[in-house]
Amino acid sequence: MPCSADFSLTLLQAEKQIEMYTKQGFSNLPICMAKTQYSFSHVPSMKGAPTSFVLPIRDVRASIGAGFIYPLVGTMSTMPGLPTRPCFYEIDVDTATGKVMGLS
Repeated sequence: MPCSADFSLTLLQAEKQIEMYTKQGFSNLPICMAKTQYSFSHVPSMKGAPTSFVLPIRDVRASIGAGFIYPLVGTMSTMPGLPTRPCFYEIDVDTATGKVMGLS
């Protein structure tokens, strides 16, 4: 679906990241936008598919292992990636003492 933004405002930090990923050979990776889920814009209150807005791209990050680059729009925050083996596998309770192990 095409973006309805009049133009995107790419901040200097984002432009530096794009240049770095291009030099590293990742310019062919697909782009996945990180923005609010409520709107095509960066403003959650602009519901649906608004038109005539500026899309501010403040940073660009890469998930090389996953195979994509993602620009961060507005004040969008991201979650860290998870390990392949969750940490709770290392937590246990010693039934003799009742002591929890694997938390430190």
